[in-house]
Amino acid sequence: MADTSNPDIVYTVVDEAPELASASLLPIIRSFAGAAGVTFGTKDISLAGRIIATFPENLTEAQRQSDDLAELGELVKTADANVIKLPNISASVPQLTAAVKELQAQGYDIPDYPEAPQTDEEKAIRARFDAIKGSAVNPVLREGNSDRRAAKAVKNYAQKNPHRMGKWASDSKTHVSSMPGNDFYANEVAATLTADQAGPAKIEFVGKDGSTTVLKDGWKLIEGEVVDATFLSAKALDDFLAKEIEATKKDGILFSIHLKATMMKVSDPIIFGHAVKAWLAPVFEKFGDEMKALGVNPNSGMGDVLERVKDNADIMAAVEACVADRPGMYMVNSDKGITNLHVPSDVIIDASMPALIRAGGKGWGADGKEGDTNCVIPDNCYAPVYDEAVEFFKRNGALNPATAGTVQNVGLMAQKAEEYGSHPTTFEAAADGAIRIVLANGEVLHSLDVEAGDIWRACTAKKAPIENWIQLAIDRQRLTGFQSIFWLDENRAHDAELIKYVKPALEAAGVADKFVIMAPREATRASLETITAGKDSIAITGNVLRDYLTDLFPILELGTSAKMLSIVKLMNGGGMFETGAGGSAPKHVQQFLEEGHLRWDSMGEFCALSESLNFLADAKGNAKAAVLAAGAEDATQGILDFDRSPSRKVGEPDNRDSHYWFARYWAESLAAQDADAELAAHFAPIAKALAEKEADILAELAAAQGKPVDMGGYYHPDFTKKSAAMRPSATLNAIIG
Repeated sequence: MADTSNPDIVYTVVDEAPELASASLLPIIRSFAGAAGVTFGTKDISLAGRIIATFPENLTEAQRQSDDLAELGELVKTADANVIKLPNISASVPQLTAAVKELQAQGYDIPDYPEAPQTDEEKAIRARFDAIKGSAVNPVLREGNSDRRAAKAVKNYAQKNPHRMGKWASDSKTHVSSMPGNDFYANEVAATLTADQAGPAKIEFVGKDGSTTVLKDGWKLIEGEVVDATFLSAKALDDFLAKEIEATKKDGILFSIHLKATMMKVSDPIIFGHAVKAWLAPVFEKFGDEMKALGVNPNSGMGDVLERVKDNADIMAAVEACVADRPGMYMVNSDKGITNLHVPSDVIIDASMPALIRAGGKGWGADGKEGDTNCVIPDNCYAPVYDEAVEFFKRNGALNPATAGTVQNVGLMAQKAEEYGSHPTTFEAAADGAIRIVLANGEVLHSLDVEAGDIWRACTAKKAPIENWIQLAIDRQRLTGFQSIFWLDENRAHDAELIKYVKPALEAAGVADKFVIMAPREATRASLETITAGKDSIAITGNVLRDYLTDLFPILELGTSAKMLSIVKLMNGGGMFETGAGGSAPKHVQQFLEEGHLRWDSMGEFCALSESLNFLADAKGNAKAAVLAAGAEDATQGILDFDRSPSRKVGEPDNRDSHYWFARYWAESLAAQDADAELAAHFAPIAKALAEKEADILAELAAAQGKPVDMGGYYHPDFTKKSAAMRPSATLNAIIG
């Protein structure tokens, strides 16, 4: 159960590997902070926690949880907010249903997820689930724009200890494929609202017969808000996918599709489903009715399809024959036969594409061997970034992490900016007709003709966040002097509206000569040229590119995006400190459950902790918090300097070992400092004990590895079991408390 007190700093309860790590690290943080009178509370934004909070009516009093996400959503709007946010699951439907089944098995009376709701009751339950799945957390909490960059200590370490990079060949067949048109990029229209146009709008579908269906009503739009509408043609998508499958086979390379079905929880699962149907097209053509009767939903992935048809010999034979005739498939786990198309949440573009690029353009095939890959990214809004990166490295060879500069990011994301806020305003057209936005004054702002199955979406960016984003970019450029690029495409409708804000703001601030505006493809090339030369750049981007680039560049520069410093400067004065990407977390948990070894790297948490404590010291005038922050920074540097980060292999130091070293270096720094004698006296015996008991502690931690671990649940682990597994050193626990 989450802590509901009024702490100085809120630490989020999340999912998977980051949450396992918290069971080890948070007790250390609380113990050290308590010596300075700094309190840490928790709020549960995990997938299981959100499900439990959404369906309290059939639960016992002991099982019920408060809606911590809603409470945090209010907190981040205040000047007192100080939140350390770890990565949480942005759940796909398969993850959501798996979490529900686990909770039900634990005795929670949670309803099943209705995949095809029929009754009003089922539709109401589905609506409640839909508020949980996908990117349900980030739009609520991100009441500020993003400042993401590699911490100086992390960047220095990466240059001194460069990670392995795959070799790029100039004749590599790896390439990015996107639709030739009729996608979201090509069909986008946008406008900035005037005062007369503001007010509650609605989205309507108008059929060929003139009938009107309201898809969304009471959609609040305000003056100065950029409002977009666009659609992706289902027919054009199907034609494109069929051609790419054949082209991939002809080229003799691997087929892969890269989407973000977790964040884009309405549109991308549908696109993913089209890819599954295209891959198994002969099977769906012959057995479509039978498969529908079996509950097959291609949007849930091929793994779900196979599970539902496994007892039908004819369909299974057709599937095997079809797959045998297809090109090789990019694999998530070749050892276990998990393909690119198995689960929509398994291949997340901002993690999968950088990993492939870092590996020299190679993906893993079913035979466990690397191969060139057709990277299918249907929509052209951001595909040019990856296309240009692939072509750049073909021409120039792999980036050298030892000499590379860095790309920082200032991202527009506050108040559900851009596509990541489009979930309630994305629809699959039920028939041929038009979908339009009708404003409060009766004006039709946008109207687009659609055909049945087309994916239509609207998204917005509000004036205040845009202006705040531009100012944040100006401040960051002034502090660094780095090359600064607004990644905006004047030929894209949405970006053209943003440019109308950007240019006058830069002129008014007298800094127009300090910035350039480039479309994503050109900006990618310029940024890669800059860091290849050992210089630095700031990418000033919208919400999705913020997400994509703060994985792409760190993975190339540092080998991981989990070590990024991610500061959200909340618009009302508070601060939120994010701890890095969680895309690899499921693999880490799998290894931990099988081998008792957790390779999750808490470097992001270490960096966020220092920033959060510094923010507290500045905001509240808390000198002791500043001393804690300085000590935590020293400890982070120690982790890097002495190579105390987790190893990937069982039997070697893991996440828990790194926490021991972090505690030790932190205590030693606090004991040695002279800014606060009281803290120095408190931590001197702790530092001494941690050093003297090193052998005992490391032996106890090592003894916990090498055997399976029972957590009592994946999405909703048992607290006692989790704590026991992540705090196996009685000696360390006795010293820390």
